[in-house]
Amino acid sequence: MINQLVQKIQKTNAPIVVGLDPMLKYIPEQIQAKAYGEFGETLEGAAEAIWQFNKGIVDATYDLIPAVKPQIAMYEQFGIPGLMAFKKTVDYCKSKDLVVIGDIKRGDIGSTSSAYAVGHLGKVQVGSRSYYGFDEDFATVNPYLGSDGVNPFIDVCKEEKKGIFVLVKTSNPSSGEFQDRHVCLEDGTERPLYEIVGEQVAKWGSTCMGDSYSYVGAVVGATYPEMGKVLRKLMPKAYILVPGYGAQGGKGADLVHFFNEDGLGAIVNSSRGIIAAYQNENYASFGAENYGDASRKAVEDMIADIAQALGK
Repeated sequence: MINQLVQKIQKTNAPIVVGLDPMLKYIPEQIQAKAYGEFGETLEGAAEAIWQFNKGIVDATYDLIPAVKPQIAMYEQFGIPGLMAFKKTVDYCKSKDLVVIGDIKRGDIGSTSSAYAVGHLGKVQVGSRSYYGFDEDFATVNPYLGSDGVNPFIDVCKEEKKGIFVLVKTSNPSSGEFQDRHVCLEDGTERPLYEIVGEQVAKWGSTCMGDSYSYVGAVVGATYPEMGKVLRKLMPKAYILVPGYGAQGGKGADLVHFFNEDGLGAIVNSSRGIIAAYQNENYASFGAENYGDASRKAVEDMIADIAQALGK
């Protein structure tokens, strides 16, 4: 799947991923009203509104982008109906030939981590038959529990030719409370924890390579460009998923060092900056009724911003 992601990025000239992180406050009133008219102001009604909203975003942008990244928490808050909307979104995006990165941030040990990996990337055995669960192409993984939590995902990735993005240096303001802490090594030197995690990502990745890049990628926030520069050198074969662009403050100019000299190696995420673009004053002229067109223009502007930063 990493090979397919690279090929799609090259084909679209768009190293970006649209974060499908729907909240009800992002969804135009006409979509909510229709969903509530059919299902009432219920969890089912909210899930229907989310699904229809997502479908409109995807229909408006799928030909411009290589991938989407649904954040599962935005669906889980609506219980089982929300998870059903998540699954419908994953399936619909794949029908549009988009790579789907499940932003699930799972990480546990032993059989629990194996179950997460199987549920999101692999097949579960039911008697004599096997079935895909959510069936994303990639998943985000929290490495805090160490190799015990990550290796089950790598095993499934090898079986299914899929991939993971390991949290290394995240874009949120408090990430440094742990990730920036200096660790004293056996030789007496000190290194920030995110560098140690980055080196481990490179080691994990060396065991499962695609043509040019590993199945094991990394999450590094756009809000920390200098750290991204260091991590790019530590993980030359890891694709970097870069959150924090747009609404969180990251700009195209911040992203140069996340990419390799081949112009590849990174894919930049924008969530509410795209899916809620019609609420931004720059795209307000589209109106809520044309929210998909506003999202398409936001995607086009993001592509242009990154291309300019990369000198393309």
